[in-house]
Amino acid sequence: MKYKKPIKRAITLAMCAAMLGACSTYQTTQETPPPSNTYTTTSSDTDYESRMPQHFNTGGEKEIVVNPRVRAWGAYDANGDLMRSGIATSGGDWCHDTGRPCRTATGTYRLRSLGDEDCKSSKYPLPNGGGPMPYCMFFKGGQSIHGSPPMGIVDDNVSHGCVRIPIPDAEWLRYNFASVGTKIVILPY
Repeated sequence: MKYKKPIKRAITLAMCAAMLGACSTYQTTQETPPPSNTYTTTSSDTDYESRMPQHFNTGGEKEIVVNPRVRAWGAYDANGDLMRSGIATSGGDWCHDTGRPCRTATGTYRLRSLGDEDCKSSKYPLPNGGGPMPYCMFFKGGQSIHGSPPMGIVDDNVSHGCVRIPIPDAEWLRYNFASVGTKIVILPY
């Protein structure tokens, strides 16, 4: 049974490499209005809420915090209180299709561009791109936090460098929390 986890990880890595990944460039369509519906937290979401602190020192501004160690993200208001959180799949130690490490850059950044539900990768999957990245929010080079279908979200760090979160979470972040210039902190692995 000692081989079960490495085989599961290899299968997960292969699936993720074939689907989605970080994006060195992207395509967006025209801005769409914010959705009128609100998001309701489900029981599976609350498991990840406990992985993020209820309060985070934000320096008096709202920010998004991603913790690759616990594979979770949190949105904190200007008072540092957790507003919403969930699972996050960050960059992996190694991407076999590119032959290089793919970790998400750690540090403090500002969101520099925001996309809509039609955002796509121009690079991944190799060789021609086209991988969906709904509600992409770019923060460093080709790295963004974006929505991903359920099969692209795993409790592991296996992306090409982007931070993948559930599509409803990405939509909420994009239209109810983020703006160009919003701080995003990627904690160390």
